[in-house]
Amino acid sequence: MIAQPQGLPARLRDLGRTVIMGVLNVTPDSFSDGGRYLDPQAAIGHGIALHLGGADLVDVGGESTRPGARRVSTDEEAARVLPVIKGLVAADVPVSIDTMHADTATMAVAAGACVVNDVSGGLADPGMYAAVADMGVPYIAMHWRGHSDHMADLARYDDVVVDVIAELGQRVDDARAAGISGGSIVIDPGLGFAKEAQHNWDLLRRLPELLDLGFPVLLGASRKRFLGALLAGPDGEPRPAADRDAATDAITAIAAVMGIWAVRVHDVRGSKDAVRVAAAWTRRPGA
Repeated sequence: MIAQPQGLPARLRDLGRTVIMGVLNVTPDSFSDGGRYLDPQAAIGHGIALHLGGADLVDVGGESTRPGARRVSTDEEAARVLPVIKGLVAADVPVSIDTMHADTATMAVAAGACVVNDVSGGLADPGMYAAVADMGVPYIAMHWRGHSDHMADLARYDDVVVDVIAELGQRVDDARAAGISGGSIVIDPGLGFAKEAQHNWDLLRRLPELLDLGFPVLLGASRKRFLGALLAGPDGEPRPAADRDAATDAITAIAAVMGIWAVRVHDVRGSKDAVRVAAAWTRRPGA
């Protein structure tokens, strides 16, 4: 049985399988597709294509979180994402908002977004928990230690799985204390965020420990650097981001078999097939 958050629209709640979240970066500097969808119409078109290709939920973000990325203001972020969210909602595409800003989250939900995906887990904006509590939508809290310009310096752990679980537990406690229902919280181990390659593999290998917490889990491995390093050629050069989708799909299949609630991916078609295989393998509905 896949744990899922309370407050989802029925069309997402009744899938009976791992949710496929398609990535839509409305940014000039995201590591995989930065600059491709800055134009709102191009972004809306791509979001619709993601949905038609298999994305159950399209995750719209207006601030890059790649290593070294610059911060953007709430006004700049909102100007990027709100027209896209409104266009996608008008096209009947389920949308989540990828933001660390409480004000952006509030405006996005008012525009029709049905999930808040906060990569900082509430640490970047002290107003985030209260804002989400007032809106009553599912909240994704990712493990996070600091902003992109210095997160590589924060990749120090005694035991990465134990430490991530403890720090996510604190985020959950703080969110609940601020009024967010425990049943609406999703946790994300934050692959690639203040993590070296081996930390990511340790977290993937020990996913059952994360699932044992009883919360729905989102996993975002798509095209990340640790996959590029794994697939490096004989010269040691990491495989380019756009050529990492097969490895991403392999992670999706394994995660879906294990009961992960959602995977956040760039290539939805491959992950759709992987999820269907996993659903058939485990005899879950939706295959």
